[in-house]
Amino acid sequence: MFNHIMVGSNDIERSARFYGAVLGVLGVPEPIRNQAASGHLRLFYRHDGSTFCVSEPIDGAPATCANGGTIGFKCASAEQVQAFHDAAVAAGGTSIEDPPGLRNGSLGPMHLAYVRDPDGNKLCAIHRPK
Repeated sequence: MFNHIMVGSNDIERSARFYGAVLGVLGVPEPIRNQAASGHLRLFYRHDGSTFCVSEPIDGAPATCANGGTIGFKCASAEQVQAFHDAAVAAGGTSIEDPPGLRNGSLGPMHLAYVRDPDGNKLCAIHRPK
């Protein structure tokens, strides 16, 4: 359904360190670095046919996070959910909501972890047992 997701950053190098650590847990390689015609720097993380992008805002205004928005990253196991969370916190993110672990919701059991990146974007690591 999705081609790409892009978030803004106020410090692209800090974001590169954060997402390099966090997405590395999922097997995502280093990003393709790009400078837009406007001069703004962007990072393109490509993996399994999807692209996650981090960009300095092209309009020159500060990057802000979406109120009510969450970006979910699919994990292969409960252990990978925990590793994603731990890498995020170690790389400058903030653990939010309940501690990482198993939840039983209306969509069935799932392992979840929620963090905010250094710019405040809300991320979710999720694994749904089969």
